[in-house]
Amino acid sequence: MKTRLLPLLCFAILIYASCKQGSTKIEPYSGWPAYAGSKDGIRYSSNQEITAANVGQLKQVWIYSTHDKDTANRSQNQCNPIMVDGILYGTSPKLKLFALNAATGEQKWLFDPAKDDTTNNGDPMAYYKVSRGVIYWQNNDGGEKRIFYSVGAKTWAIDAESGTPVRSFGNNGYLDLTKDLGRDTKSFVAGTTPGVVYKDVLIVGDRVSESADAAPGHVRAYDTRTGKLRWIFHTIPQPGEPGYETWQDTAAYKKFGGANSWSGMSLDEKRGIVYIPTGSIGGDFYGGFRKGKNLYSNSLLALDAGTGKLKWHFQVIHHDLWDRDLPANPNLVTIVKDGKKIDAVAQITKHGYIFMFDRTNGKPIFQIEEKSVPTKALPGEEVWPTQPIPTLPQPFARQMFNPEDVTDRTPEVHAEMLAKYNQVKNRIMFTPPSKEGGWIFPGFDGGGEWGGAAVDPETKILYVNCSEMPWAQVMIDVPKANANDNSPQALGHVIYNTNCIGCHGAELKGNGTSYPSLVNIGKKYNADQVNGIITNGRNMMPSFKQISPSDKKNLLAFLLKIPEAKAVKEIAKEPVNNRVTSTATEKKMVDEIPYAMNGYNRFLDKYGYPGIKPPWGTLNAVDLTSGKLLWKVPLGEYAELSKKGIPVTGTENYGGPLVTKGGLVFIAATKDEKIRAFDKRTGKVVWEAQLPAAGYATPATYAIDGKQYIVIACGGGKIGSKSGDSYVCFGL
Repeated sequence: MKTRLLPLLCFAILIYASCKQGSTKIEPYSGWPAYAGSKDGIRYSSNQEITAANVGQLKQVWIYSTHDKDTANRSQNQCNPIMVDGILYGTSPKLKLFALNAATGEQKWLFDPAKDDTTNNGDPMAYYKVSRGVIYWQNNDGGEKRIFYSVGAKTWAIDAESGTPVRSFGNNGYLDLTKDLGRDTKSFVAGTTPGVVYKDVLIVGDRVSESADAAPGHVRAYDTRTGKLRWIFHTIPQPGEPGYETWQDTAAYKKFGGANSWSGMSLDEKRGIVYIPTGSIGGDFYGGFRKGKNLYSNSLLALDAGTGKLKWHFQVIHHDLWDRDLPANPNLVTIVKDGKKIDAVAQITKHGYIFMFDRTNGKPIFQIEEKSVPTKALPGEEVWPTQPIPTLPQPFARQMFNPEDVTDRTPEVHAEMLAKYNQVKNRIMFTPPSKEGGWIFPGFDGGGEWGGAAVDPETKILYVNCSEMPWAQVMIDVPKANANDNSPQALGHVIYNTNCIGCHGAELKGNGTSYPSLVNIGKKYNADQVNGIITNGRNMMPSFKQISPSDKKNLLAFLLKIPEAKAVKEIAKEPVNNRVTSTATEKKMVDEIPYAMNGYNRFLDKYGYPGIKPPWGTLNAVDLTSGKLLWKVPLGEYAELSKKGIPVTGTENYGGPLVTKGGLVFIAATKDEKIRAFDKRTGKVVWEAQLPAAGYATPATYAIDGKQYIVIACGGGKIGSKSGDSYVCFGL
């Protein structure tokens, strides 16, 4: 692996010194009271007990576990815990909510939603979902203290002192996120990344499905005391609302879904403005039924936090065909540019860019150019002819994947992977999906991902981790029903092609990491268990309650190769309250989709290593004042490759960094199950520790009685990693 780090490192030190001299005094960030550390979402701590000089003395202080990982190694824990008044709040793989003494790890209370009859609803998989954090709120006199957190479609209000539901809130203690969307939908809705609280307003986003029958992703706000709806912002605008006129289909708001905020948000509390990133419109890879730019998908929204009124927006991707959701909450930072102080918002993207705007009016800090992109597409598709590209800051990910970038780890592997590379014809970013295939690089998961970025408010330097993994996007015709074969298995194959092929592939083989093989699934699960997973979802797989009972019978017949009578028998066991069907409009749209992607396919060699030259995962430092990339270093290691003398390659990574006034960047995120500290000036690793499972989460740090602690959730469960259920705390 060739490296160009030395000039960057020298430049980084010079920039850091100049930034340090011009730094402004800031309010202390000594606690971790909100997701991403604070409501401005910068993952920064003013604590400086731990420094580059003494970080080598860090030791494990305590470990805590609820012992509820999935023994099949599919559960995860992506929670970034919070700390308020000496109490640490977080969630487990089964989404139990806990309160601990933040200094000792001693449990104060534990809330198990599985024991509350009002939320189980016959869902045996309800508690292997994903939650990335919780929200703390207290009223003005401090009398009421609540934790808000989501378990699937339920957002609970829990008394922070006792750990019991606040029964006067919402529906006996929780909000049902499938409600208050303005139209009836049977599609999947769940809370994943926490929202924010502004005064007495709880602002929430949600995760919805990726398919054409997705639920609408409108942003909603509720009264923190009662749970009553306070306002809603329609991310697919309705008649009379700004942006409605941009949709060619005037009925878009009645039938399309997505444009949801699943990745978190940030709050300028002083101005009362909430900054909300959104994802794509449902039907990720074919947009012939949703012509136009598709506002407000793939956009950064600035809303009045008290009313939900739009102040400004910027669409980062027009008419998304590549699943380029905005992947993380934005960062709020104040910079000085051309001698003028500017309160800015910085948004990272999956494709490795940082978009920066004036917080107050949405004016770009650096010029953003609309660049022409390829437009030759599948029949029926209408590609938007340009995409916005910022001139600065410099991208933190490579932007092209060319033949010379194919791995040369060994001559044999190079020849094999080059042949596979050449089977995918299109190499230019934003090439429309095609049957010839195109490279998504950085991959569908980024680039930047939900772990987000950290920003030092003194130096104005942003730190972001990045996966540099190519994925292949190849489209196929959606096979239709065979008029000569109306057997349950044949009809079930059609249902599979409509709903499942994108993740598990045409041959049911999955991709070996995130999406398991369904070949011979009947040897692992019986019909009732498969039906439960389809109906309720599991881990990162959404529920498919919108599939009708008759279609589900046929899908089971196809997957399990079972006769119709057995499928009918198993469906009959399904609880009545789960037996729902999609609306006629939703079903019609799904049936009319002519193309599907043939699986989410990482470009891996037969040994499981990325088929591109390293680095495969990096940590990056970007100066938000100048827009310059200061340094880039590998993040993560394959020990077996290092033993062969191969320089550190980095690994695919999930989770984010935190940066401290003490001069360090802490991050886990890597496949090698380690947490590391980097010198924030140079990118040099100055400490690392082995974890019980991979820390695919963002760590938290806080100080109690002058002692600084670092805590990380070790959930594993992604990209072939074993699952874990512990939190590990470090201190000097």
